[in-house]
Amino acid sequence: MKRLLSLLALTIATPASAETIAIVNGKVATIARAEPIENGTVLIRDGRIVSVGSNVAVPADARVVDAAGGWVTPGLFAGYSRVGIVEVDAVSGTNDIQANSAPYAAAIDIAPAVNPLTTAIAVTRIEGVTRAAVMPDAGNDIFGGQGLVMSLGDGTPITRQQAFQYIVMGEDGARLAGGSRGALFARLADAFAEAAAYARNPAGYGYGRDRGSLLKRADAAALAKVISGEVPAVVSVNRASDIVNVLALKKTYPRLRLILAGAAEGWTVADKIAAAGVPVLASVAPNLPESFEVLAATQSNVGRLIRAGVKVAIVPIGRDLNHQVRLIPQQAGNLVAQGRIPGGVQVSHAEALAALTRNPAEIFGLGGELGTLEPGKRADVVVWSGDPIELASAPTALFIDGRATPLESRQTKLRDRYNPLKQDTLPKQYSR
Repeated sequence: MKRLLSLLALTIATPASAETIAIVNGKVATIARAEPIENGTVLIRDGRIVSVGSNVAVPADARVVDAAGGWVTPGLFAGYSRVGIVEVDAVSGTNDIQANSAPYAAAIDIAPAVNPLTTAIAVTRIEGVTRAAVMPDAGNDIFGGQGLVMSLGDGTPITRQQAFQYIVMGEDGARLAGGSRGALFARLADAFAEAAAYARNPAGYGYGRDRGSLLKRADAAALAKVISGEVPAVVSVNRASDIVNVLALKKTYPRLRLILAGAAEGWTVADKIAAAGVPVLASVAPNLPESFEVLAATQSNVGRLIRAGVKVAIVPIGRDLNHQVRLIPQQAGNLVAQGRIPGGVQVSHAEALAALTRNPAEIFGLGGELGTLEPGKRADVVVWSGDPIELASAPTALFIDGRATPLESRQTKLRDRYNPLKQDTLPKQYSR
Protein backbone atom coordinates (compact mmCIF):
# COMPACT_ATOMS: atom_id res chain seq x y z
CA MET A 1 0.00 0.00 0.00
CA LYS A 2 2.81 2.43 0.92
CA ARG A 3 4.52 1.73 -2.42
CA LEU A 4 1.24 2.38 -4.26
CA LEU A 5 0.78 5.70 -2.46
CA SER A 6 4.36 6.68 -3.22
CA LEU A 7 3.89 5.97 -6.91
CA LEU A 8 0.64 7.97 -6.89
CA ALA A 9 2.36 10.92 -5.22
CA LEU A 10 5.16 10.81 -7.80
CA THR A 11 2.61 10.76 -10.63
CA ILE A 12 0.82 13.77 -9.15
CA ALA A 13 3.98 15.80 -8.54
CA THR A 14 6.00 15.16 -11.68
CA PRO A 15 5.06 16.64 -15.08
CA ALA A 16 5.52 14.43 -18.11
CA SER A 17 8.49 15.16 -20.33
CA ALA A 18 7.88 17.27 -23.41
CA GLU A 19 9.73 18.65 -26.43
CA THR A 20 12.11 21.59 -26.67
CA ILE A 21 10.23 24.79 -27.45
CA ALA A 22 11.48 28.32 -28.06
CA ILE A 23 8.96 31.14 -27.76
CA VAL A 24 10.57 34.08 -29.56
CA ASN A 25 9.86 37.72 -30.40
CA GLY A 26 7.69 38.28 -27.33
CA LYS A 27 7.16 40.96 -24.72
CA VAL A 28 8.08 38.65 -21.85
CA ALA A 29 6.61 39.48 -18.45
CA THR A 30 8.64 37.20 -16.20
CA ILE A 31 6.83 38.56 -13.05
CA ALA A 32 10.18 38.01 -11.29
CA ARG A 33 11.16 41.50 -12.49
CA ALA A 34 9.05 44.65 -12.71
CA GLU A 35 9.58 45.45 -16.39
CA PRO A 36 8.91 43.06 -19.29
CA ILE A 37 11.71 41.93 -21.59
CA GLU A 38 11.22 43.39 -25.07
CA ASN A 39 11.85 41.00 -27.98
CA GLY A 40 12.45 38.24 -25.45
CA THR A 41 12.74 34.47 -25.72
CA VAL A 42 11.52 31.74 -23.40
CA LEU A 43 13.25 28.39 -23.89
CA ILE A 44 11.46 25.27 -22.63
CA ARG A 45 12.83 21.73 -22.42
CA ASP A 46 11.18 18.64 -20.93
CA GLY A 47 8.43 20.59 -19.24
CA ARG A 48 10.70 23.12 -17.53
CA ILE A 49 11.89 26.62 -18.35
CA VAL A 50 15.56 26.52 -19.32
CA SER A 51 16.29 30.15 -20.13
CA VAL A 52 14.57 33.54 -20.38
CA GLY A 53 16.03 36.71 -21.88
CA SER A 54 16.68 38.85 -24.93
CA ASN A 55 19.79 36.96 -26.10
CA VAL A 56 18.84 33.33 -25.65
CA ALA A 57 20.39 30.88 -28.09
CA VAL A 58 17.72 28.79 -29.80
CA PRO A 59 18.74 25.13 -30.28
CA ALA A 60 18.49 23.70 -33.78
CA ASP A 61 16.05 21.00 -32.61
CA ALA A 62 13.65 23.44 -30.92
CA ARG A 63 10.13 24.03 -32.14
CA VAL A 64 9.93 27.79 -32.60
CA VAL A 65 6.77 29.66 -31.62
CA ASP A 66 6.70 33.27 -32.84
CA ALA A 67 4.92 35.51 -30.34
CA ALA A 68 4.83 38.21 -33.04
CA GLY A 69 5.38 40.97 -30.52
CA GLY A 70 2.62 39.77 -28.21
CA TRP A 71 2.90 39.44 -24.46
CA VAL A 72 4.29 36.25 -22.92
CA THR A 73 3.40 35.54 -19.29
CA PRO A 74 3.31 32.70 -16.80
CA GLY A 75 0.07 30.74 -16.86
CA LEU A 76 -2.60 32.38 -14.73
CA PHE A 77 -3.26 30.75 -11.36
CA ALA A 78 -6.87 30.87 -10.13
CA GLY A 79 -6.64 31.08 -6.35
CA TYR A 80 -10.29 30.19 -5.72
CA SER A 81 -12.40 27.96 -7.92
CA ARG A 82 -14.61 24.90 -8.12
CA VAL A 83 -13.39 23.81 -11.54
CA GLY A 84 -13.44 20.04 -11.88
CA ILE A 85 -15.82 19.21 -9.03
CA VAL A 86 -19.09 20.53 -10.44
CA GLU A 87 -20.64 20.58 -13.91
CA VAL A 88 -24.12 21.98 -13.21
CA ASP A 89 -24.74 23.49 -9.77
CA ALA A 90 -28.40 22.50 -9.66
CA VAL A 91 -27.81 18.88 -10.72
CA SER A 92 -26.71 16.94 -7.65
CA GLY A 93 -25.20 14.10 -9.68
CA THR A 94 -22.61 16.51 -11.14
CA ASN A 95 -22.04 18.53 -7.96
CA ASP A 96 -19.38 17.38 -5.48
CA ILE A 97 -18.82 20.74 -3.77
CA GLN A 98 -20.26 19.86 -0.37
CA ALA A 99 -21.48 16.92 1.70
CA ASN A 100 -24.60 17.98 3.54
CA SER A 101 -25.30 14.73 5.38
CA ALA A 102 -21.90 13.05 5.71
CA PRO A 103 -20.60 12.11 9.17
CA TYR A 104 -17.27 13.75 8.25
CA ALA A 105 -16.29 17.32 7.47
CA ALA A 106 -12.61 18.32 7.81
CA ALA A 107 -11.50 14.83 6.76
CA ILE A 108 -13.22 15.00 3.37
CA ASP A 109 -10.71 15.00 0.50
CA ILE A 110 -12.18 16.30 -2.75
CA ALA A 111 -9.47 14.75 -4.96
CA PRO A 112 -11.51 11.64 -5.94
CA ALA A 113 -14.31 13.94 -7.11
CA VAL A 114 -12.21 15.75 -9.74
CA ASN A 115 -13.41 15.13 -13.29
CA PRO A 116 -10.62 16.13 -15.72
CA LEU A 117 -13.11 15.99 -18.61
CA THR A 118 -15.59 18.53 -17.24
CA THR A 119 -16.35 21.24 -19.81
CA ALA A 120 -15.48 24.06 -17.40
CA ILE A 121 -11.78 23.13 -17.53
CA ALA A 122 -11.37 23.86 -21.25
CA VAL A 123 -13.56 26.97 -20.99
CA THR A 124 -11.26 28.28 -18.29
CA ARG A 125 -8.00 27.14 -19.89
CA ILE A 126 -8.49 28.94 -23.19
CA GLU A 127 -8.53 32.24 -21.29
CA GLY A 128 -4.97 31.66 -20.07
CA VAL A 129 -5.60 29.91 -16.73
CA THR A 130 -3.29 26.92 -16.29
CA ARG A 131 -3.62 26.13 -12.55
CA ALA A 132 -6.47 26.43 -10.06
CA ALA A 133 -7.00 26.02 -6.35
CA VAL A 134 -10.20 23.99 -6.07
CA MET A 135 -12.32 24.69 -2.99
CA PRO A 136 -14.89 22.47 -1.33
CA ASP A 137 -17.71 24.18 0.56
CA ALA A 138 -19.10 23.61 4.02
CA GLY A 139 -22.07 21.23 4.13
CA ASN A 140 -23.14 20.31 7.65
CA ASP A 141 -20.23 21.87 9.54
CA ILE A 142 -17.97 24.91 9.33
CA PHE A 143 -15.22 22.70 7.87
CA GLY A 144 -15.59 22.08 4.15
CA GLY A 145 -12.75 19.60 3.83
CA GLN A 146 -9.41 19.39 2.07
CA GLY A 147 -9.01 21.25 -1.20
CA LEU A 148 -6.37 20.85 -3.89
CA VAL A 149 -4.40 22.57 -6.60
CA MET A 150 -4.93 21.19 -10.09
CA SER A 151 -3.50 21.56 -13.55
CA LEU A 152 -5.90 22.51 -16.33
CA GLY A 153 -3.86 20.61 -18.90
CA ASP A 154 -4.42 17.14 -20.26
CA GLY A 155 -3.09 14.19 -18.31
CA THR A 156 -2.60 14.06 -14.55
CA PRO A 157 -4.80 16.86 -13.18
CA ILE A 158 -3.73 17.09 -9.53
CA THR A 159 -0.70 19.24 -8.74
CA ARG A 160 -1.05 19.10 -4.95
CA GLN A 161 -3.59 16.99 -3.08
CA GLN A 162 -4.82 17.93 0.41
CA ALA A 163 -3.31 21.36 -0.18
CA PHE A 164 -5.41 23.22 2.39
CA GLN A 165 -8.39 22.99 4.73
CA TYR A 166 -11.46 25.10 3.91
CA ILE A 167 -13.22 26.78 6.85
CA VAL A 168 -16.34 28.95 6.68
CA MET A 169 -16.76 31.82 9.15
CA GLY A 170 -19.01 34.87 9.16
CA GLU A 171 -22.75 34.65 8.52
CA ASP A 172 -22.62 31.26 6.80
CA GLY A 173 -20.38 29.81 9.50
CA ALA A 174 -22.64 31.11 12.25
CA ARG A 175 -25.62 29.42 10.62
CA LEU A 176 -23.78 26.10 10.38
CA ALA A 177 -22.55 26.32 13.98
CA GLY A 178 -25.99 26.84 15.48
CA GLY A 179 -27.11 30.35 14.68
CA SER A 180 -24.65 32.86 16.15
CA ARG A 181 -21.06 33.99 15.91
CA GLY A 182 -20.61 33.04 19.56
CA ALA A 183 -21.52 29.46 18.74
CA LEU A 184 -19.28 29.62 15.65
CA PHE A 185 -16.14 30.55 17.55
CA ALA A 186 -16.99 28.08 20.31
CA ARG A 187 -17.22 25.35 17.66
CA LEU A 188 -13.90 26.37 16.14
CA ALA A 189 -12.14 26.55 19.52
CA ASP A 190 -13.47 23.14 20.54
CA ALA A 191 -12.47 21.53 17.23
CA PHE A 192 -8.94 22.94 17.40
CA ALA A 193 -8.59 21.83 21.04
CA GLU A 194 -9.65 18.29 20.10
CA ALA A 195 -7.24 18.33 17.17
CA ALA A 196 -4.45 19.34 19.56
CA ALA A 197 -5.40 16.45 21.86
CA TYR A 198 -5.25 14.06 18.91
CA ALA A 199 -1.83 15.40 17.89
CA ARG A 200 -0.45 14.81 21.39
CA ASN A 201 -1.56 11.17 21.47
CA PRO A 202 -3.14 9.80 18.29
CA ALA A 203 -3.25 6.22 19.59
CA GLY A 204 -5.00 7.26 22.78
CA TYR A 205 -7.45 9.65 21.22
CA GLY A 206 -10.90 8.40 22.22
CA TYR A 207 -13.20 11.06 20.87
CA GLY A 208 -15.25 10.76 17.73
CA ARG A 209 -16.13 7.11 18.11
CA ASP A 210 -19.84 7.68 18.62
CA ARG A 211 -22.36 9.23 16.25
CA GLY A 212 -23.09 12.18 18.51
CA SER A 213 -19.49 13.28 18.85
CA LEU A 214 -18.70 16.87 17.89
CA LEU A 215 -15.48 15.85 16.15
CA LYS A 216 -14.82 12.53 14.49
CA ARG A 217 -11.40 10.95 14.75
CA ALA A 218 -10.67 11.43 11.05
CA ASP A 219 -11.65 15.11 11.30
CA ALA A 220 -9.34 15.55 14.30
CA ALA A 221 -6.47 14.05 12.30
CA ALA A 222 -7.11 16.46 9.42
CA LEU A 223 -7.30 19.50 11.72
CA ALA A 224 -4.15 18.46 13.59
CA LYS A 225 -2.25 19.21 10.36
CA VAL A 226 -3.85 22.66 10.28
CA ILE A 227 -2.92 23.77 13.80
CA SER A 228 0.62 22.44 13.33
CA GLY A 229 1.04 24.52 10.17
CA GLU A 230 1.55 21.50 7.93
CA VAL A 231 -1.58 22.41 5.96
CA PRO A 232 -2.83 26.01 5.57
CA ALA A 233 -6.41 27.01 6.35
CA VAL A 234 -8.39 28.94 3.75
CA VAL A 235 -10.89 30.85 5.86
CA SER A 236 -13.95 32.38 4.20
CA VAL A 237 -14.53 35.61 6.11
CA ASN A 238 -15.71 39.13 5.22
CA ARG A 239 -16.66 41.31 8.19
CA ALA A 240 -13.83 43.33 9.70
CA SER A 241 -14.50 42.17 13.26
CA ASP A 242 -14.59 38.55 12.10
CA ILE A 243 -11.26 39.02 10.32
CA VAL A 244 -9.68 40.39 13.50
CA ASN A 245 -11.02 37.45 15.52
CA VAL A 246 -9.67 34.97 12.98
CA LEU A 247 -6.24 36.62 13.04
CA ALA A 248 -6.27 36.31 16.85
CA LEU A 249 -6.26 32.51 16.49
CA LYS A 250 -2.53 32.75 15.76
CA LYS A 251 -1.94 33.76 19.39
CA THR A 252 -3.16 30.36 20.56
CA TYR A 253 -1.84 28.43 17.56
CA PRO A 254 1.27 30.33 16.38
CA ARG A 255 2.04 27.80 13.64
CA LEU A 256 -1.39 28.27 12.06
CA ARG A 257 -1.06 29.30 8.39
CA LEU A 258 -4.09 31.41 7.52
CA ILE A 259 -5.32 32.43 4.07
CA LEU A 260 -8.32 34.79 4.08
CA ALA A 261 -10.90 34.34 1.32
CA GLY A 262 -13.30 37.16 0.48
CA ALA A 263 -12.24 39.77 3.06
CA ALA A 264 -14.73 42.30 1.66
CA GLU A 265 -14.12 44.63 4.61
CA GLY A 266 -10.43 43.78 4.72
CA TRP A 267 -9.34 47.28 3.74
CA THR A 268 -10.60 48.62 7.09
CA VAL A 269 -8.16 46.33 8.97
CA ALA A 270 -5.50 46.04 6.26
CA ASP A 271 -2.75 47.05 8.68
CA LYS A 272 -3.62 44.14 10.98
CA ILE A 273 -3.73 41.65 8.10
CA ALA A 274 -0.37 42.87 6.83
CA ALA A 275 1.21 42.76 10.31
CA ALA A 276 0.04 39.16 10.71
CA GLY A 277 1.60 38.24 7.35
CA VAL A 278 -1.66 36.67 6.19
CA PRO A 279 -2.44 36.62 2.42
CA VAL A 280 -5.87 37.30 0.93
CA LEU A 281 -7.90 35.83 -1.93
CA ALA A 282 -10.21 38.64 -3.07
CA SER A 283 -12.32 39.85 -5.97
CA VAL A 284 -11.97 43.34 -7.42
CA ALA A 285 -15.54 44.10 -8.45
CA PRO A 286 -17.77 43.76 -5.32
CA ASN A 287 -18.99 47.24 -4.42
CA LEU A 288 -22.43 46.77 -2.85
CA PRO A 289 -23.52 45.73 0.66
CA GLU A 290 -25.22 42.49 -0.38
CA SER A 291 -25.35 41.37 3.26
CA PHE A 292 -24.71 42.84 6.70
CA GLU A 293 -21.21 41.37 6.81
CA VAL A 294 -20.09 43.35 3.73
CA LEU A 295 -21.52 46.80 4.52
CA ALA A 296 -18.09 48.34 3.92
CA ALA A 297 -17.59 46.65 0.53
CA THR A 298 -15.76 48.81 -2.00
CA GLN A 299 -14.04 48.32 -5.33
CA SER A 300 -10.91 49.84 -3.80
CA ASN A 301 -10.60 46.96 -1.30
CA VAL A 302 -7.97 45.00 -3.24
CA GLY A 303 -5.96 48.09 -4.08
CA ARG A 304 -5.90 49.23 -0.46
CA LEU A 305 -4.86 45.78 0.73
CA ILE A 306 -1.96 45.76 -1.76
CA ARG A 307 -0.87 49.26 -0.73
CA ALA A 308 -0.89 48.12 2.92
CA GLY A 309 1.54 45.34 2.04
CA VAL A 310 -0.87 42.41 1.95
CA LYS A 311 -0.16 39.66 -0.58
CA VAL A 312 -3.36 39.39 -2.67
CA ALA A 313 -4.49 36.93 -5.32
CA ILE A 314 -7.32 38.08 -7.57
CA VAL A 315 -10.14 35.52 -7.61
CA PRO A 316 -13.52 35.21 -9.38
CA ILE A 317 -16.73 36.98 -8.42
CA GLY A 318 -19.84 35.33 -7.01
CA ARG A 319 -20.84 31.72 -6.59
CA ASP A 320 -20.46 30.40 -10.15
CA LEU A 321 -16.86 29.44 -9.51
CA ASN A 322 -16.65 26.72 -12.14
CA HIS A 323 -17.24 29.00 -15.15
CA GLN A 324 -16.39 32.55 -14.01
CA VAL A 325 -12.75 31.79 -13.22
CA ARG A 326 -11.91 32.74 -16.81
CA LEU A 327 -12.76 36.40 -16.07
CA ILE A 328 -9.92 37.08 -13.62
CA PRO A 329 -7.75 38.90 -16.24
CA GLN A 330 -10.59 41.42 -16.66
CA GLN A 331 -10.64 41.97 -12.91
CA ALA A 332 -6.92 42.71 -12.98
CA GLY A 333 -7.56 45.24 -15.73
CA ASN A 334 -10.28 46.88 -13.66
CA LEU A 335 -7.90 47.07 -10.70
CA VAL A 336 -5.33 49.02 -12.72
CA ALA A 337 -8.01 51.22 -14.31
CA GLN A 338 -9.38 52.21 -10.89
CA GLY A 339 -6.09 53.87 -10.13
CA ARG A 340 -6.59 56.25 -13.04
CA ILE A 341 -9.79 57.62 -11.51
CA PRO A 342 -9.28 60.77 -9.38
CA GLY A 343 -8.82 59.57 -5.83
CA GLY A 344 -8.41 55.95 -6.92
CA VAL A 345 -5.86 53.58 -5.41
CA GLN A 346 -2.80 53.21 -7.63
CA VAL A 347 -1.92 49.61 -8.53
CA SER A 348 0.72 49.03 -11.18
CA HIS A 349 0.36 46.76 -14.18
CA ALA A 350 3.12 44.53 -12.77
CA GLU A 351 1.34 44.25 -9.40
CA ALA A 352 -1.92 43.28 -11.12
CA LEU A 353 -0.18 40.56 -13.15
CA ALA A 354 1.53 39.27 -10.01
CA ALA A 355 -1.89 38.95 -8.36
CA LEU A 356 -2.83 36.53 -11.17
CA THR A 357 0.39 34.51 -11.21
CA ARG A 358 3.16 34.73 -8.62
CA ASN A 359 1.01 35.64 -5.61
CA PRO A 360 -1.44 32.71 -5.77
CA ALA A 361 1.44 30.30 -6.48
CA GLU A 362 3.27 31.53 -3.38
CA ILE A 363 0.12 31.58 -1.26
CA PHE A 364 -0.44 27.88 -1.93
CA GLY A 365 3.19 26.94 -1.40
CA LEU A 366 4.08 26.48 -5.06
CA GLY A 367 6.19 29.59 -5.59
CA GLY A 368 9.25 27.49 -6.24
CA GLU A 369 7.50 25.70 -9.10
CA LEU A 370 5.05 28.15 -10.66
CA GLY A 371 4.04 31.79 -10.96
CA THR A 372 7.06 33.32 -12.73
CA LEU A 373 9.07 32.70 -15.88
CA GLU A 374 12.42 31.66 -14.44
CA PRO A 375 14.85 28.81 -15.20
CA GLY A 376 13.93 25.60 -13.44
CA LYS A 377 10.26 26.35 -13.03
CA ARG A 378 7.40 24.42 -14.60
CA ALA A 379 6.71 25.67 -18.09
CA ASP A 380 3.20 27.04 -17.70
CA VAL A 381 3.43 29.77 -20.36
CA VAL A 382 0.84 31.82 -22.23
CA VAL A 383 1.37 33.83 -25.42
CA TRP A 384 -1.17 36.65 -25.77
CA SER A 385 -2.39 38.69 -28.72
CA GLY A 386 -1.97 41.85 -26.63
CA ASP A 387 -1.87 43.05 -23.05
CA PRO A 388 -3.27 40.12 -21.01
CA ILE A 389 -5.39 42.35 -18.77
CA GLU A 390 -6.99 44.20 -21.69
CA LEU A 391 -10.48 42.99 -22.56
CA ALA A 392 -9.73 42.54 -26.28
CA SER A 393 -6.65 40.35 -25.72
CA ALA A 394 -6.69 36.57 -25.85
CA PRO A 395 -4.18 33.71 -25.73
CA THR A 396 -2.70 32.68 -29.07
CA ALA A 397 -0.64 29.80 -27.66
CA LEU A 398 -0.64 28.03 -24.31
CA PHE A 399 1.73 25.55 -22.69
CA ILE A 400 1.16 23.58 -19.49
CA ASP A 401 4.19 21.73 -18.14
CA GLY A 402 5.81 22.41 -21.51
CA ARG A 403 3.05 20.76 -23.51
CA ALA A 404 1.21 22.74 -26.18
CA THR A 405 -2.47 22.81 -25.29
CA PRO A 406 -5.18 23.41 -27.91
CA LEU A 407 -7.12 26.64 -27.51
CA GLU A 408 -10.48 25.02 -27.97
CA SER A 409 -13.44 24.01 -25.84
CA ARG A 410 -16.80 22.39 -26.41
CA GLN A 411 -18.23 25.84 -27.07
CA THR A 412 -15.64 26.75 -29.70
CA LYS A 413 -16.15 23.41 -31.43
CA LEU A 414 -19.92 23.96 -31.56
CA ARG A 415 -19.37 27.50 -32.81
CA ASP A 416 -17.14 26.32 -35.64
CA ARG A 417 -19.35 23.39 -36.56
CA TYR A 418 -22.58 25.34 -36.83
CA ASN A 419 -21.37 28.78 -37.93
CA PRO A 420 -23.19 29.45 -41.25
CA LEU A 421 -20.57 32.03 -42.21
CA LYS A 422 -18.05 29.20 -42.56
CA GLN A 423 -20.28 26.88 -44.58
CA ASP A 424 -20.33 26.60 -48.38
CA THR A 425 -23.79 25.04 -48.13
CA LEU A 426 -26.32 24.79 -45.35
CA PRO A 427 -24.90 24.12 -41.85
CA LYS A 428 -24.52 20.46 -40.85
CA GLN A 429 -27.62 20.45 -38.69
CA TYR A 430 -29.71 21.00 -41.84
CA SER A 431 -27.95 18.47 -44.06
CA ARG A 432 -28.13 15.26 -42.07
